[in-house]
Amino acid sequence: MSKSTSASASGHALWTKMPKANAELFALTYGALVTELVRDYENIPDIHQQLEKIGHSMGVRCVDEFLAKAELAGVSLPPCGKLKDTAEMVAKMGFKMFLGVTADVAHVTDSGFSLLLQENPLSLFCELPEQYAQLKYSNLYCGVVRGALEQVNLKVECTFVKDTLHGDETNEIKVELKEVLQDGAGDDYKEE
Repeated sequence: MSKSTSASASGHALWTKMPKANAELFALTYGALVTELVRDYENIPDIHQQLEKIGHSMGVRCVDEFLAKAELAGVSLPPCGKLKDTAEMVAKMGFKMFLGVTADVAHVTDSGFSLLLQENPLSLFCELPEQYAQLKYSNLYCGVVRGALEQVNLKVECTFVKDTLHGDETNEIKVELKEVLQDGAGDDYKEE
């Protein structure tokens, strides 16, 4: 069994253990959040920044949930020795566990990868008005991925580069590795 197939099976096992939310309610609630941000900020780059910031806060917490649920479900998480392994873990297990969909990994290099989403639960029922044609409606994902990877000591930059709401065939999130962070609690917690 390949790592990708194993990760998909593990992702499905984790997904079955998660409490489920109604997809339509989830999409409509997210739409209300984006609508409120549009009202509050009006400037599209500011909206992108706020969505990414909210996503980052979520991503930081998702790692703890992911690890706890994996342990409870008896799912063995293999160590991620390479960035490709990390990408597979995020795409096949993380997205499946929290959203019920899997992402494909593409364009893998030593310094980055892309996540391709055929299905986007956030954009159900969404049509962008002409004045918001440049809005990266699902930019929340970029923050979630950045926050989650930061928790495992990978500083990344994420960009939503393709979006089905803009006429693209798929949704693509480009992830670029900026730095591998030092492990540890930092100077504030060292013994004197």
